[in-house]
This record gives sequence, C-alpha cells and structure tokens, in this order.
Amino acid sequence: MARLLNDEEIGRQLRDLPGWGRDGNAIRATYEAPDFPTAIRLVDDVAQDAEQMDHHPDIDIRWRAVRFTCATHSEGGLTQLDVELAHRIREAAARLGATAGE
Repeated sequence: MARLLNDEEIGRQLRDLPGWGRDGNAIRATYEAPDFPTAIRLVDDVAQDAEQMDHHPDIDIRWRAVRFTCATHSEGGLTQLDVELAHRIREAAARLGATAGE
C-alpha cells in the first residue's frame, strides 16, 4: 500500500513539476502536442510507463491537447506513485515536443 502524501509534501513536489497543479485529491496537467498523431504517441508512451508501474492516470484527449489526472484511488488521495507518474508523463511530453498548457 502506498502512503498518502500530506499537503506540505504535495506542495513541495509540485514545485518540481511545471505545468502540474493540484485539484482536490488529484494532480493534473494538460499537454499540447504538435499534432494529433503526436498526442496519440504521448498517450501510448504514458500507457507503457503506467502499465510498468501498475499505476494508471485518467486521460482525456481533445485533438492535440492531452489532459492527465493522477490520483491513487485505492488510497483516496495522492501518493508518491502519482508524483512519479507525473514526472514520467512530463518527460514523455518533452521527448515528443508537447508543452504544458492551461
């Protein structure tokens, strides 16, 4: 079981995740890809990481914009798994030329 992060831990870790913000018991970010096929590649890259971690984000795709929401539903909030997945999403987005938006 993953330990829930407290508010101070969440705030500190979000400082290292540009484009990510807290939304209640989740963290989220939207990335704008150069085009639709790249947005789909971003989703696929993140799916590979998420599957390897056995920790899966909620994903919403609208043309070139991909919104990721990370929360540990089984724990009812945010854990280190969410932060690690957010870092992996940010890295995948950077590799593909997608920029943090919203």
